[in-house]
Amino acid sequence: MKKLIIFLIVIIALFAAIGGLTKWQQAKKSEGNVYQKEDLKSSTVALLDDPLYQNIILPDELKKKLKDKEDVTVYFFSPECSHCMNTTPRLIPAAEKTDVNVYKFNLLEFEDGWNQYRVKYTPTLMHFKDGEEDARLVGEHSQEEIEAWLKENVK
Repeated sequence: MKKLIIFLIVIIALFAAIGGLTKWQQAKKSEGNVYQKEDLKSSTVALLDDPLYQNIILPDELKKKLKDKEDVTVYFFSPECSHCMNTTPRLIPAAEKTDVNVYKFNLLEFEDGWNQYRVKYTPTLMHFKDGEEDARLVGEHSQEEIEAWLKENVK
């Protein structure tokens, strides 16, 4: 019985050590991140160095742009959304081809965005004109469909 208790304590200690090490590695990797948050979700940490997930816009930056009545195109996504993971590699080349600057808004990290911008599903691509929503594209689309939407609604 004594050996069993010692064995259980060792197992629990190992799991605690692994958990602590994982948390420390995530904290180290997300140091000085673009989200300006200390505690990021692991799926967001995994995208920090991904070239497709740069040009992140923070909630306060987006609010300021809209308040200043700027035209802005925003891609609302979640790193845990499989449709977003399929759409992003199509969106970025479409945006580059049409010369449209698309900001990315991470709804997993900034959950208030769901209600604030009336986002029901991800991915959602929105274009704001003069600070107001002008057009919206919801769901997974082909690169050609995204290009056509960008040409029609942003230019």
